[in-house]
Amino acid sequence: MNVTLSVWLLTVAGLCVLVAADFFIGRKPHDVSLREAGIWTAVWVVLACLFGVGLLVLGGGGPGGEFFAGYLTEKSLSVDNLFVFVLIMAKFAVPSQYQQRVLMVGVLVALVLRAVFIALGAALISAFSWVFYLFGAFLIWTAWKLIQDARGGGHEQEEYEENKLLKSIERRFGVADRYHGTRLWVRQNGRRVMTPMLVVMLAIGFTDVLFALDSIPAIYGLTQDPYIVFTANAFALMGLRQLYFLIGGLLKKLVHLSYGLSVILGFIGVKLVLHALHESGVHVPEIGIPFSLGFIVLVLAVTTATSLWTTRKREPA
Repeated sequence: MNVTLSVWLLTVAGLCVLVAADFFIGRKPHDVSLREAGIWTAVWVVLACLFGVGLLVLGGGGPGGEFFAGYLTEKSLSVDNLFVFVLIMAKFAVPSQYQQRVLMVGVLVALVLRAVFIALGAALISAFSWVFYLFGAFLIWTAWKLIQDARGGGHEQEEYEENKLLKSIERRFGVADRYHGTRLWVRQNGRRVMTPMLVVMLAIGFTDVLFALDSIPAIYGLTQDPYIVFTANAFALMGLRQLYFLIGGLLKKLVHLSYGLSVILGFIGVKLVLHALHESGVHVPEIGIPFSLGFIVLVLAVTTATSLWTTRKREPA
């Protein structure tokens, strides 16, 4: 898909307007109700669908199908991110009325950092065709690791631990002993230090970058178009804040989510390896976007259904 610089600029400007509107509407700290979260989750899903339909009309079935397959994959992977976000909120004891602000800024940080990852991925793919082998092998390994984690208890046994980069930032600038509303910096004992609010925002942003290590190769397994990769990631991430409040109580019921994600990542990994072999001149079948999109939808539907059925059986016990 040939995307001009003006289209790129218009797309980024449009996304910035949507982010600004979202920030303006939720600028006042408050506890997010299920109704509010549900409405805004629906708004972001509708906007993503309208964008995908626009690609179908203007670019044809190929780009449109790639966007929807990429969006569904990134959205399902982002749901798994929410488990860790819950752990981060608990680790830093974030007051409920400030959680939406934390998520908003954290997701924006993640979006900027992912844009860098996407650009690097596009540069690698254009320069080295063997990168597809590397991406495919990494996704298959990630799929196996997800299964092992799920069998070992998954997120239920995990506790968030700050990474070395975040700890070094805390030591360098210092951290206040309590929250000061939504302020990010305060003066304490004559020294300008970070508030816990800024620390938790950085924690969410840095954590999402780690998740990008599998999500970016995954979407490049569905499309090699940087424009579609970026927009699919943007729409998946920008609705993540509302989704956190909407399904926060349902996360524990999605007991088979890791299995479903492992199947999807393994499938895309195999697809990447087949594509790499085909590019190398080996005559192997390639998996098309219509089949990929249908497979992803089927796996997510089955995973959700079996998760809810399993948790319903456990509840009486």
